[in-house]
Amino acid sequence: MTSSNQPTEPEWLAKPSGDCCLKGHIHTGNPKGDFEWIADIETYISRPTPENANGHIVLYYPDVFGMFTNGLLIMDEMANAGYLVLGLDYFQGDPIYLHRTSLKTPKPDFDFDAWKAKYHEFAQANVPRWIDAVKQKYGKPTTGYACVGYCFGAPYVCNSLTSKPGQSPPCDVGAFAHPAFLKEHHFADLQRPLFLSCAETDHTFSTEARNKAIDMLSQAKKPYHLQLFSGVAHGFALRCNLDVPYERWVKEASLRGIIEYFDFWLGAGDKDKAQGTKLGAREDT
Repeated sequence: MTSSNQPTEPEWLAKPSGDCCLKGHIHTGNPKGDFEWIADIETYISRPTPENANGHIVLYYPDVFGMFTNGLLIMDEMANAGYLVLGLDYFQGDPIYLHRTSLKTPKPDFDFDAWKAKYHEFAQANVPRWIDAVKQKYGKPTTGYACVGYCFGAPYVCNSLTSKPGQSPPCDVGAFAHPAFLKEHHFADLQRPLFLSCAETDHTFSTEARNKAIDMLSQAKKPYHLQLFSGVAHGFALRCNLDVPYERWVKEASLRGIIEYFDFWLGAGDKDKAQGTKLGAREDT
């Protein structure tokens, strides 16, 4: 018999990645970065031009498609804005698309839940040491750190904005788009500004769950900004149909908003802003 006093597992605010996370379009382009191994994890690195570099670093936490063209091009755009951008492949060369015959059709006998559990466990254990290795190799005393995550990557954004006893949070500011795998503690424990880029209708991050998360941030006076788009669904910021003008605009507006948020919190080099300013904002589109 199970004891009634046994603690229950906290409910999800943003549910684990589901079928909606597997839909979308693959974009075309020529990524300009290259790969290297950092902390034994293959890492994509996109560098700004010397004349455009702002001295700050963005850490990229991918969705279930991993290091695919869409994500690489997003990182390149952030590098074009002046950031050194590094994205880790915590799927270890095993992205979800290798297990599908098409974007809509999984291969027979593929266990999506087991796949998610395997790489969630790997990421939980290895993202912190990867961050430490990135900082050791590329960081300077004046470097500011931002992080961005899509879907599967959202909890690692929140973890990067939360400190352990006796330490500062790994990053100074963070952002996620169409998140998954989030519980209340991810919002309650935040200690740095968070940008939320969301779809009005998202089966992973429902209106009720999103409102609860925003209420938590607002009541705790935590710095945040909510960017909310109608007429799009989960995956809009990474896997939209670029042939549809509105979807293209939403994707670009999401990325532009994230970059501008990072620019604000890191641009003046004043980390006290991220530690002490208390504000809340929302943008409904």
